[in-house]
Amino acid sequence: MSLDVLTFLFVGGSFALYIGIAIWARAGSTKEFYVAGGGVPPIANGMATAADWMSAASFISLAGLVSFIGRDGSAYLMGWTGGYVLLALLLAPYLRKFGKFTVPDFIGDRYYSQTARVIAVACTIVISFTYVAGQMRGVGIVFSRYLHVDINTGVIIGMAIVFFYAVLGGMKGITYTQVAQYCVLILAFTVPALFLSAQVTGHILPQIGLGATLDNGMSVLATLDQLSVDLGFSQYTSGKKSTIDIFCLTVALMCGTAGLPHVIVRFFTVPRVKDARISAGYALIFIALLYTAIPGVAGFGRVNLIQTLNGPDGSGASYEALKTDAKWFQQWENTGLIGWNDRNGDGKVQYAAGDAFNGAKGKPAFLEERGEHGQRLATNAKDDANFDPAKQPFANEVYVDRDIMVLANPDIAQLPNWVIALVAAGAVAAALSTAAGLLLVISTAISHDLMKKTINPNISDKQELLYARLAAIVAICIAGYFGINPPGFVAQVVALAFGLACASVFPAIIMGIFWTRHNSQGAIAGMLVGLVSTMCYMYYFAFGSGTPDQYFLGISPGGFGTVGAVLHIVVGFVVSSMTAAPPKEIQEIVADLRIPRGATEAHDH
Repeated sequence: MSLDVLTFLFVGGSFALYIGIAIWARAGSTKEFYVAGGGVPPIANGMATAADWMSAASFISLAGLVSFIGRDGSAYLMGWTGGYVLLALLLAPYLRKFGKFTVPDFIGDRYYSQTARVIAVACTIVISFTYVAGQMRGVGIVFSRYLHVDINTGVIIGMAIVFFYAVLGGMKGITYTQVAQYCVLILAFTVPALFLSAQVTGHILPQIGLGATLDNGMSVLATLDQLSVDLGFSQYTSGKKSTIDIFCLTVALMCGTAGLPHVIVRFFTVPRVKDARISAGYALIFIALLYTAIPGVAGFGRVNLIQTLNGPDGSGASYEALKTDAKWFQQWENTGLIGWNDRNGDGKVQYAAGDAFNGAKGKPAFLEERGEHGQRLATNAKDDANFDPAKQPFANEVYVDRDIMVLANPDIAQLPNWVIALVAAGAVAAALSTAAGLLLVISTAISHDLMKKTINPNISDKQELLYARLAAIVAICIAGYFGINPPGFVAQVVALAFGLACASVFPAIIMGIFWTRHNSQGAIAGMLVGLVSTMCYMYYFAFGSGTPDQYFLGISPGGFGTVGAVLHIVVGFVVSSMTAAPPKEIQEIVADLRIPRGATEAHDH
């Protein structure tokens, strides 16, 4: 059966399943829309949480990121998994006991302030939209390759699917849809990982494959180091980032994970406080199944990519051969996510360090016209007057988007068509599951925290549900715009969202749980300082004119959330210490949160 037919069957079948579940589990009340009625079993909630959190960044982009940056990618692995330990130990049971199922609701009630609630709503919306931008881009990438449509059309298709099960089903529909999506995405990631590991190393488990000895007598990591150095890259096992930058990035991702609004709300969909902690443990196990395989998938993919593009002898592969024998290159070239510029005119593809296209800052803008070998040209592909092949015999001629590595791995390795189709279905499941959770958080923040709790407390349950669905529709449209006009590659955008969560939401929740003296003035000042400082730094260095040599203490934009969190805590502590203590009843509620006997259904608030 052809790849196109299998892809339509796998992706179409998964869509039908998701929509069917959404219709079956359609929310009929605000409690079902917001927290699935509070009756989801812990193991199902753990699977839904894992799917909610393992986004397009985890499935599509993270292995690609590690493939290209090597050891520095460990910060993402440690941060995004370690954050769940923080979440399970420091947040989930206490927030569940407090009984407020949104971050703004907790902050508004804990700090007895509508101003704090509104600021928390703003933080939630900024974080969620930054995060969802990466998910919609991931959807567009998958559809552009496997459904043979452009990325923009792929984003629109994804918007339509999300509309059905997020707007109709709410949290109840999303939860049970995400259980199915977890099963799809974990199969879609691990099956090709097993194939790749067996093919490259002879070991079936990717978790131990990096240390395996290849035909050249060296391990996968040693081979990667040698290939990287030969092509002008830094060693795969050496890092470019400073120790402080790696530390700050890891902490930002950990604390950001623990402070993500769409993950926190998951712990209100279970019946009891105890179940919240149990479901966090399940989620960590389910997440580990994918994350422990990522380093192997990244390494195997990098070896395959270099050896395929540069040919057996390292002098380059014929473009004509890549078109006919390895059709994946032209198929991905048509999406605009890989490109070749024949700079020395030899008709061979040479992949090495450096930009293939002058002035492109990595990513080329493709034209429909074709070069002499049939390759798609970039707008600046001919702007190469200063190139001298005699002086630069190994100059890079290939642009590879980091986000295609996991999706292209089965193509490059020439795995069976059904495996490639399964990967497509898994990538869509990963992107859509997280997008739905984020969009629900945005709609809840607007309908519940802004409309119901702030602007008009007298609206009925039915009106609130209508506002939630209208807000979800608007959020889907905005998310689609960000998917069509992404501010960066998937993992980069998502890392920025985690940094914002780390600087704004996480410290307010932690201090609200563990410091009874923390008052509304301190929380408001801390959130504003953390959010604004981190947003300004990220904008200036990630999207503005800032350069790496201007980084504060060498800390990159993704890691600055840690600095923002420190500023938040310091400002919050100073302001709270200089102003009046919280009301006595608030201090009693906070003190009661940490009493062990409260971890039963009888003491749920």
